[in-house]
Amino acid sequence: MGLIARDRELIRRCLHHESGAWNDFVDRFLGLVYHVVQHTTDMRSQPLKPEDKEDVAAQVMLKIVENDYAALRQFRGKSSLASYLTVIARRTCVNELAGKSQNKGAAAVNEYTAEAKNQTKPRPGLETLEEVAKLLRKLPSRERAVVRLFYLESRSYEEISSELNIPVNSIGAILARARKKLRGED
Repeated sequence: MGLIARDRELIRRCLHHESGAWNDFVDRFLGLVYHVVQHTTDMRSQPLKPEDKEDVAAQVMLKIVENDYAALRQFRGKSSLASYLTVIARRTCVNELAGKSQNKGAAAVNEYTAEAKNQTKPRPGLETLEEVAKLLRKLPSRERAVVRLFYLESRSYEEISSELNIPVNSIGAILARARKKLRGED
């Protein structure tokens, strides 16, 4: 389905900075953006607090308006506007989640370093990359590759699917099985 007249007119109004155009745009598509953010976080097994979802949704909306609506100017109308906005929302969400993962990783390293300076005896658990590697070696090669790409390299399901030639709808199940094995439940 291509661009419908209602959406074409809405884009025109936004690009011409007509009064109330952005409010109409937000009223029409903010629910879609929240849905995409929720779905993306669910598919990546990275739940967010409601305020973090609002932040991600706000980043999506900023992406649409930045550079004088560059995203809307680039839209060619070969799909529905909702489909186009879904792609923008998903990409923005994935980028935000990857940034949060990197920040969490850096915070964990800083916290561990601070604790290590104050401790005289080593902490039990996953302290070194060697221990993580040892755990990953317990997994079959396909599961190990999927876990490494998703958790350590923050790759999306689509990127993993392309790189490993695995159907995208299998990635979640593979990750779930791997988590169970790593917890010793399987």
